[in-house]
Amino acid sequence: MVTLKEAIGASILALSALGSSTAGAQSVADFYRGKTISMVIATAPGGDYDLRARLLARHIGRHIPGEPAIIPRNMPGAVGVQAANWLATVAPRDGTVIHAIMQNMSAYQALGGASVEYDTRKFFWMGNTTDSPNVINSWHTTGIKTVRDVMTRELIVGAPGTATSSVYYPKALNELVGTKFKIVSGYPGGNNVNLAMERGEVGGRGSNSWASWKSTHPQWLAEKKIFILVQIALKRHPELADVPTMIELAKNDDDRAVLQFISADIPINRAYVTTPDTAPDRVQALRRAFDATMKDPAFREEAARSSMDISASTGEEAQKFSDMIANTSPAVIARAKVILDVK
Repeated sequence: MVTLKEAIGASILALSALGSSTAGAQSVADFYRGKTISMVIATAPGGDYDLRARLLARHIGRHIPGEPAIIPRNMPGAVGVQAANWLATVAPRDGTVIHAIMQNMSAYQALGGASVEYDTRKFFWMGNTTDSPNVINSWHTTGIKTVRDVMTRELIVGAPGTATSSVYYPKALNELVGTKFKIVSGYPGGNNVNLAMERGEVGGRGSNSWASWKSTHPQWLAEKKIFILVQIALKRHPELADVPTMIELAKNDDDRAVLQFISADIPINRAYVTTPDTAPDRVQALRRAFDATMKDPAFREEAARSSMDISASTGEEAQKFSDMIANTSPAVIARAKVILDVK
């Protein structure tokens, strides 16, 4: 028989457990309430990475418990490496920083890129806004309209940085497919390459997102000022059904494995991460806030007004692809490093 004292004691324990549970459920909101989250963007203002990050920053805050303010902050440098290193070594590890990470950071890490201090497997991936392919394009004045044309004629393409996808894609095609791209690297950013195309300094761009062309220069597409030569993706995009993927151009299985590695970061084309060691409940809150934002009518409407492609995936999915790239087999990495001339 339970005594009155025992019954009261049990009630107090139950209420205490309920109170602890309620406090735990409110802890993420309590943490973020009144705080500011930094949205760190690895590019200069004006391009697709920047426009997407600022769009996300305008909407995601109301989906995070506690509704913190989100302040964008551009951190260009070393074509994405500087911002990724900062996130790994300097940023507070508490979920108060979101990073619009450049898509090739996992591959660059796997290749043993210079100055890498980050490990993308230790970042917590929040989600990805689009799996739109990357593309190599020509400028209309060159007369080059297909990748087959570049197998018989030289095409000068501009590239931001010196160890970026804009360098790697045409270099891999030269080595494995037989194209005649001449790569002019070292531009500060993609907008600089675009200006160089308009001025006639280069005849194309070594890489840009198809989604970026649609959102930032739709008039160039409408007026046929650029021609898409090849798409970098695991499969053809419906809007580019007549444009071959880089993988399709491979001549044998070994070459195909390298081109698949180079193409594997498309599912994390425009992804967002937060810092290592962030508390699990905050990681989950940020991931679910990202998912909710992707379905938010106000976010979708603003993206549509900007012709911005949204084909989102979750943080869990993005993490899987990032880890797969970083864990690519040593044999494929070794061959890729030789082909891409990675020191």
